[in-house]
Parts: sequence; structure tokens; C-alpha cells
Amino acid sequence: QVQLVESGGGLVQAGGSLRLSCAASGRTFSTYAMGWFRQAPGMERAFVGAISRSGSSTYYVDSVKGRFTISRENAKNTVYLQMNSLKPEDTAVYYCAAVGRWLVTGVEGYNYWGQGTQVTVSS
Repeated sequence: QVQLVESGGGLVQAGGSLRLSCAASGRTFSTYAMGWFRQAPGMERAFVGAISRSGSSTYYVDSVKGRFTISRENAKNTVYLQMNSLKPEDTAVYYCAAVGRWLVTGVEGYNYWGQGTQVTVSS
């Protein structure tokens, strides 16, 4: 069982940056690949990117490539989402999720979810 808690969301102007954190409970964090998703109002939850168990591999959707970076510190049971050059269309609730295999991009494939953190980008 893994419990996930996101933090770091907020209001930022277009072109700005935010770093989201996702803290995991338990001793098995390093056995999970981690994904980030987002859900805008009225939209389905969408995959943003993921990082492998060791952190050696990452994957991003095209819309965030070059702007977002996922990293993790297994010693701290934490995964990060660094978001740069933010755009109003990045506004959403952001979720981290854990899965026991690589590479999973679908919502239904993830076993554990955080509660989400709101990111709002003003124009």
C-alpha cells in the first residue's frame, strides 16, 4: 500500500514556473514507477509524464516536452514535477500516481493516487 500526497500547486502567471512534489508513505516507493496526470475542468484526467523506478527513464506527452521535468529522490520517497514556461492551458488539478511497472500511460493502469493539487496559470 502506498499513500501519496501532492503539494506545491498555486497561482502563477503565464511564463512562470512551479514545482510540484509528491510524497509517498511506506518503504516500497522505489519499487514503483510514478506518473503525473492532470485534470482540467470538464475534461478527463490526462497523462502528463512518468518516471521509472530508478529515475533513469522518463516519458512526457508532447504538449509538455521541453517545459516539464519529472525527477525523484527515492531516499526521500518523493517525486517532483518541475513545470516551466507555464501556459494558461496548463491550468488543472495535478495528480501523482504509482504503478508497479513501466511504462504505463493510462489512468486505469495506476494503482495508487494522491488527492491532487490545483495549478492555475493566469494570462
